[in-house]
Amino acid sequence: MFKPTLLALLLNFAFVSANSQALNTLSTTEKKDGWKLLFDGKDLKGWHAYGGKEVGSAWIIEQGAIKLNVPERAGNKAKNGGDIVIDEVVSGDFEFKAEWKVSKYANSGIFFFVTESPKYKNMHDTGLELQVIDDKIYEGARENTHRASDFFGIANARLREGNPEGEWNKIHFIVKKGKLTVYQNEFMVQEHDLNSADWKQKVANSGLKAAPISTGSYAGRIGLQDWGSTVWYRNIKLRKL
Repeated sequence: MFKPTLLALLLNFAFVSANSQALNTLSTTEKKDGWKLLFDGKDLKGWHAYGGKEVGSAWIIEQGAIKLNVPERAGNKAKNGGDIVIDEVVSGDFEFKAEWKVSKYANSGIFFFVTESPKYKNMHDTGLELQVIDDKIYEGARENTHRASDFFGIANARLREGNPEGEWNKIHFIVKKGKLTVYQNEFMVQEHDLNSADWKQKVANSGLKAAPISTGSYAGRIGLQDWGSTVWYRNIKLRKL
């Protein structure tokens, strides 16, 4: 039977170490390519409450991740929680990456193209939601647009490649030359032409029919939803194209 030598073990450890990356950091290549961190693993600098100022105290930092801590609910939100968004307004073509995981039966979302305005009381009235959820909620139910990596109320993911509750999922969201593409765990799960009649009809038939994206405006903030259940986010990155 083959027994690995000490040298072989050390070489393997060196290889793994060289090809691993610390949480919430940028590699040399990412820096060169123009990526920037939206979360440094330490605090919520660069984020604020949707329609407000300070982030609610239910949003905490735990083991290098943003966690929505929900020991107590207030309606469909965490007590002292609420939706949060980045300070920056993102316009033009861009890429976004993040990792998320959920607690059992948790429901949340990552939002794009969010416009903060008294006209839009809730973040979900204005932003396009990429669903973050424990799909066990809908186990055995008919297909819908409420599962992981669906665009809530608009479009189903083309594949179901989500990891179960308690495990991390990777998201890669790309807007480039009128095309919107989403990868979940490196599988392409959404692909849309934002100028197509099909996409426009999907938006018109959704809860975003009065939102800016219904008129072709794809600029705004990126947000994380509080829907009253515990979720985690890390390695949140943005690159302008």
